[in-house]
Amino acid sequence: MKDIMVKIKGHQAGDEIGEDSIEFITEAKLYKRGEAIYLIYEESELSGIPGCKTRLKLKGNEVQMKRFGKGAGVGSEIKFEKGKRYKGLYDTPFGPIEMEVLTNKLENTLSEQGDGHIDIDYSISLKGLLEGRNKLNITLM
Repeated sequence: MKDIMVKIKGHQAGDEIGEDSIEFITEAKLYKRGEAIYLIYEESELSGIPGCKTRLKLKGNEVQMKRFGKGAGVGSEIKFEKGKRYKGLYDTPFGPIEMEVLTNKLENTLSEQGDGHIDIDYSISLKGLLEGRNKLNITLM
């Protein structure tokens, strides 16, 4: 397991929320198990979910995101694969909401040596309550 620093940029756009961007740098852990590379980092006040850990499992052309701890979205799991839809549940303080994600773009150059980046561009719908387009960029430093 390797301790590294990552820069995380997120951008959301949608009719209901307008546009919002965040950027922060945090410590992360990087390791390889089998054919997959794992990246685990703590969310921050800026992301709106302090006390939450995000785990990314990167394998081939697929990225699986899972959140642990406390806050909105904890326990949620999203699978990103270019051109594919993923249906699941997004946990909120008021109970789970049906979620659908369509991955528009996915680029992963992450290596177990601790360099590279992940770019994900996806459309998300939360049971008609929220629809938007999100971009997530994670760069290893």
